[in-house]
Amino acid sequence: MPSTLPDGETVPTDGALPPEALAGAADRTFGVYLHVPFCAVRCGYCDFNTYTATELGGGASQAAYAQTATAEVRFAARVLGDAVRPAETVFFGGGTPTLLPADDLATMLAAVRDEFGLAPGAEVTTEANPDSVTPEGLATLREAGFTRVSFGMQSAVPHVLAVLERTHDPARVPLAVRWAREAGLDVSLDLIYGTPGESVDDLRRSLDAALACSPDHVSAYALIVEQGTKLAAQMRRGEVPEPSDDDEADKYEVVDDTLAAAGYDWYEVSNWARGPEFACRHNLAYWRGGDWWGIGPGAHSHVGGVRWWNVKHPSAYAGRLDAGTSPAHARERLSEDDRRVEDVLLRSRLAEGFDPAWWGVRPPTAQLLLDGLLEPAAGGRVALTRRGRLLADAVVRRLLD
Repeated sequence: MPSTLPDGETVPTDGALPPEALAGAADRTFGVYLHVPFCAVRCGYCDFNTYTATELGGGASQAAYAQTATAEVRFAARVLGDAVRPAETVFFGGGTPTLLPADDLATMLAAVRDEFGLAPGAEVTTEANPDSVTPEGLATLREAGFTRVSFGMQSAVPHVLAVLERTHDPARVPLAVRWAREAGLDVSLDLIYGTPGESVDDLRRSLDAALACSPDHVSAYALIVEQGTKLAAQMRRGEVPEPSDDDEADKYEVVDDTLAAAGYDWYEVSNWARGPEFACRHNLAYWRGGDWWGIGPGAHSHVGGVRWWNVKHPSAYAGRLDAGTSPAHARERLSEDDRRVEDVLLRSRLAEGFDPAWWGVRPPTAQLLLDGLLEPAAGGRVALTRRGRLLADAVVRRLLD
């Protein structure tokens, strides 16, 4: 089951934010994340806040979820008040958002449009499993205002998908991509590397299959085995080997070389796009410290240095909204030092780099340049080299030391 939420400051029942969090809101980017917590099958590596029908039991209704989420959208607009501004990005994640009927997702997006407005050219993305979409459903999403779909491909190799407990047929991916293209949607593909039993040849096969689909964007993540997952238990019992840091580093270089040769540029450590216009603007807003409201059970939000997280279970979440109270479990107010640390952690992962003088981290930056972990970037900024990307966490520690 998903991990336990942290505790923090109690959130007022009306969800009111401190005045300082709302000050200057018009000058900050704003996005909306909508969490859909339903999955047909729980994958063995997954630690997200997701539930199958069996796990939910009779206490929560998938059929009513669109209306429940819409209630939080309206609640959010009331809390923000004069600080409401058009959403520049909207992202439906999960879980598997496309397990819901396309009309339900359209209803949720319509609520965002009605309560916040959508900025001109807004990016609207949904995640999807390749086996959870149809041509008709994708066309409905495009008509509703969606602009982008991110398919969880993970691998093109059956034995790798079996270890991850992914249920789709690899042959379904190019079909789903074609349907999305025909609907007029941009396409991203997500890959995972470092799965136990995956060879370099397996990874190359997956990359070739992904590139054959000509996606606009590719995300490639090293497998992280979270405690409490089925895969972690299998490793503890010795049924499958644990991931190797060296193996994952070698595979990252294969990913980067292959995508670069195909014309994709990295813009964040785990993300590549075939042009800056195809970078995921919603995720960029996270990395640049923008504001966003997270809708749904377990969803996290951030506005003006205040971060909060909703109760996890869909039944508890729905119950609070039915009562007209905030669904938030707890919140924290970030100090200036907290915000600086997070800014270093997140912005340093971007290809655009960062200004070390702004953070007051110039002395370690000089040594990192000499060590080949950072390199000069435009506008006096510095950015990670590829070696630096492989050691990104260590670089951040040295920047903050």
